[in-house]
Amino acid sequence: MFKHKQLLGLSLSAFLLMLGDGMVLALLPQKVISLTDSSLFVGYLASTYALAQVISQLPIGILADRLGSKLFILMGYILSFFAGLLFYFTNSVNLIFCGRVLQGIGEAPILSLAPALLSLQYSTNKGKAIGVYNASIYLGLTVGPLLRIVLLKEWSDSQIFLFYAVLCSIGAIINGCSLKNKKKEQVAIRDTINLKSALVFMKHPQTLAVLFGITLYGAGFGIFMTIIPAYLLIVKHYNQTYINVYFSIFYIAISLAQVVTGWLSDKLGRQLFMLTGMLVAALGLGTSSYFGHFALTVILGLSSFGLGTYYLASMAFLNEKAPESCRGVISGLYYLFWGIGMFWGPLLLADYIQGNTYQSGFRIFSLALIIQVILLFITRIRYFQPTREISQN
Repeated sequence: MFKHKQLLGLSLSAFLLMLGDGMVLALLPQKVISLTDSSLFVGYLASTYALAQVISQLPIGILADRLGSKLFILMGYILSFFAGLLFYFTNSVNLIFCGRVLQGIGEAPILSLAPALLSLQYSTNKGKAIGVYNASIYLGLTVGPLLRIVLLKEWSDSQIFLFYAVLCSIGAIINGCSLKNKKKEQVAIRDTINLKSALVFMKHPQTLAVLFGITLYGAGFGIFMTIIPAYLLIVKHYNQTYINVYFSIFYIAISLAQVVTGWLSDKLGRQLFMLTGMLVAALGLGTSSYFGHFALTVILGLSSFGLGTYYLASMAFLNEKAPESCRGVISGLYYLFWGIGMFWGPLLLADYIQGNTYQSGFRIFSLALIIQVILLFITRIRYFQPTREISQN
């Protein structure tokens, strides 16, 4: 049997899913506007998705620790398939939002359980394996919009929605053929104290600091997707071509960070990259208002790279430190905190900017990232081995 069959299967299917996702996400705002004759409901596309993820992550993680990850990953692709069909057939804005709920629930296990599964299979180089998987996600998001513009420009929106559904079904088939539940992942119920173990694990100061950081990462991801483009359009007066370039740089930087950080953190340790990644993100965003055009693109790209670095390093860190019996729960909690940040971060910052300026808002968020760096530095001073702590309880 091919040694890396599961990694290739997971990565290829995730790439195909996000390839379609990248095209669909660009179409949904216009679809909602055309159905409602208003832009009022467009902002709820992201919050509906994030809320569905937040609610579903922890239950999926608990059940996956008992039943194995394969079932839930397959269900994720199947739910995404039905979301694509809803987008294709519907002329109702309510069903569009139902589709976003299905996407949020469906992508929850795809984002969280696959890295947990890979951390079990690649015990000595889990950072590299998770990095390859995450890179395939962001590569798909990068290629999707470009594919629509270059090769599929004659396709209608409905054809793109149907194409997305087909890609989801192919992903389900790939995972059905390549995935298997490992014995050490299938823990007997009498030994599965996963929720209790996860709570003990979370009580450690360093775990809390890392989870606070992933909340900031989620907020930063949402800010880079919404508020910064608005800043570039409204304050800098850049055109849509520049915005398209910005989005491409954003996805490429995060994707590149996954591969580079995964490989290096296996050799040099996760904490170094959590600290430096968050620091680079803070400095880049905090100083971005002093630059323009090409220099601004570079600075925002570096800041995106910093966010991606923290994202990969923190994910590998928690999967490395968490007991095997509760890795599904920990992965669910990881994306729970990410979803909270993505939901509330842009909303809170946008509310602050309304009474102040974009520049001061960026500096406030950069300060929060620097505080996170300080918390990580303080908590790493203590020896951290939660697996031992849990086993003694």
